[in-house]
Amino acid sequence: MELHDVWFVLIAVLWTGYFFLEGFDFGVGVLTKLLARNRTERRVLINTIGPVWDGNEVWLLTAGGATFAAFPEWYATLFSGFYLPLLVILVCLIVRGVAFEYRAKRPEEHWQRNWETAIFWTSLLPAFLWGVAFGNIVHGVKIDSDLEYAGSVGDLLNPYALLGGLVTLTLFTFHGTVFVGLKTVGEIRERARKLALGLGPVAAVVALAFLLWTQADDGDGASLVAMIVAVAALVGALGAARAGREGWAFALSGLTIVAAVAMLFLTLFPNVMPSSLNEDWSLTVTNASSSPYTLKIMTWCAGIATPIVLLYQSWTYWVFRKRIGTQHIADAAH
Repeated sequence: MELHDVWFVLIAVLWTGYFFLEGFDFGVGVLTKLLARNRTERRVLINTIGPVWDGNEVWLLTAGGATFAAFPEWYATLFSGFYLPLLVILVCLIVRGVAFEYRAKRPEEHWQRNWETAIFWTSLLPAFLWGVAFGNIVHGVKIDSDLEYAGSVGDLLNPYALLGGLVTLTLFTFHGTVFVGLKTVGEIRERARKLALGLGPVAAVVALAFLLWTQADDGDGASLVAMIVAVAALVGALGAARAGREGWAFALSGLTIVAAVAMLFLTLFPNVMPSSLNEDWSLTVTNASSSPYTLKIMTWCAGIATPIVLLYQSWTYWVFRKRIGTQHIADAAH
């Protein structure tokens, strides 16, 4: 493999890790309105991801930085063409982080309620928009002969991309639901299990329709295998949730996301951003990549830094591995 092929794989791994990890905390943010019945229960949900949500976003920063350094043409075309939806995602992530930190700084009910509402919307919108963005990347957008995006924002809101948005929203919410079941005790845990059993089939139908569409358009044998794994894992997650095996349900819902994202990147390669105007104008791993020398330096840096990040995040999840419930909330007013 050439180094640009290696970095395509590494960027795919980074995005996969981001969606696996940030997926469940987006889901938990959505559940603050769908599952929690009062402020104490909302605090329980927020506390399940409190120690890890900011670490999960490191994967996004790394994926964006790696794309900029390894494939500058891809980065430039993507961020200029998708400027508005990516700006909305960025604003949501900023407000979401502020909401987590500021929500309990004052005891007034309206203060906390407003920040909790912000957590809900700034979790739901990115969960949807990431699917729209990647749906367009895989399906192809209007890229001209100068390798620049020539479409409009309206062109990004096509049926395939919108279906992709529904897939990520429902899958992330399901992933968050089984995570809550894994991390809580008592009534919240039981309600999370019931919600997972209701939400899982919806996510399965939407995801299957999207993956079949993807396979029909650009799929091959490898992407077909990934699709089968994704569907089988989602069915297995539902079965595990029904049996009360939250650990297996979470692992399998995560595998669903991993396999689905892998399928998208498998159908994308060797393109990084196909052109819907002319196939010859597509951005590929070859014409969008940095120089071999740059990629070589990046490979050494990644080889040193990646194990450190993985060890630190693994340690964080291990330290905060225990379940929590409303009885662990010392002051229900916060």
